[in-house]
Amino acid sequence: MSKKIKLGILGGGGNSLVGILHRIAAKMHDKYDIVGGVFSRDWDSNIEFANQIGISSERVYADYEIMVEKELKLPDEQRMQVVSILTPNFLHYSMAKSLLENGFHVICEKPLTTTHEEAKELRSIVQKSGLVFAVTYTYTGYPTIRKIRDMISEGAIGEVQKVDAQYYQGWINPIIHQGETRMDTWRLDPKKSGISCCIGDIGTHAFDMLEYLTQLKIDKVLADLNYLYDDNKMDIDGSILIRCTNGVKGIIRTSQIATGENNNFAVMIYGKKGGLKWEQENPRVLYYMQEGKEVQIIESDNINNDLLTKDTILPPGHPDEIYDAMANIYNGAAKAINHQEYDHSEFPTIIDGVRGMNFIESVVESHEKGNVWITIDNK
Repeated sequence: MSKKIKLGILGGGGNSLVGILHRIAAKMHDKYDIVGGVFSRDWDSNIEFANQIGISSERVYADYEIMVEKELKLPDEQRMQVVSILTPNFLHYSMAKSLLENGFHVICEKPLTTTHEEAKELRSIVQKSGLVFAVTYTYTGYPTIRKIRDMISEGAIGEVQKVDAQYYQGWINPIIHQGETRMDTWRLDPKKSGISCCIGDIGTHAFDMLEYLTQLKIDKVLADLNYLYDDNKMDIDGSILIRCTNGVKGIIRTSQIATGENNNFAVMIYGKKGGLKWEQENPRVLYYMQEGKEVQIIESDNINNDLLTKDTILPPGHPDEIYDAMANIYNGAAKAINHQEYDHSEFPTIIDGVRGMNFIESVVESHEKGNVWITIDNK
């Protein structure tokens, strides 16, 4: 049996929900050993949290630059091999660039960066280095989603002719109406989040999911975004018409002011012979529809919940199965890092991250130019 991969983490400390998800996921296939990182900007909190999760204070660092410098001085058998970046968006680029240039594999939260140009630069470094770079579009790791991808590929619904993705949340609703304090939430601060909140945070999930399931490329977008208030600089709702390279049309609907919604992400793919429907809040179930037949409800097997406790509860709308989804992405990345055989669909790569950034910028451009069609770079 191969040795566990030595994993470092940037961010995700304290009560970070994404941190809980990544740490549990990294353990679920027994492929990783978390050995150190930077868990908080506050040094005392950094050390305290490391102690809570059993990390030696010797491997806790004040910032990522110090971490890289000191890790490189360690023997190969002790040094981190891969680092997960779980910080706000504006830190992704500088951290990922430094890690790649110093020979570390990377697992990065989405969106990949805050600009398409930064994303393309990271892609160039990855391609030249041969290092593994995974982007955690988490929902593509759900077993049921992978079954849907296989069914579409095998012709279960025939040639795809319509795609539809909806992603509705309501958590920003009570925040957006507080003009004086709304930018205390980093996703609503363009200096930390980039040019988009809603599309960058959840719209990019919908975009990636449609391409993942259908294996089509979205070619053009026409967007109408909602900022709700003139003094709010970040989109918090939007509708996007899409066209794929083969002529298939569809829509992406996203909102973070859908009052009362938790994490209502749903995907519908329709072909000439049938359709498939999936809802993230009930992720084990898929609905298979065929002309003239009753709807088939197909349910996946039980999840691996051995590592789940009362301390691993995620926000409403995130069922326990999401740990399996993220764990499948970590498992795929582990195969690549260990030079084992793996399928390219097992984890999103730097290519998916770059396309996500291109999508975000194209959507914002479409809206700002008066709701016009914008072509996405498919190179």
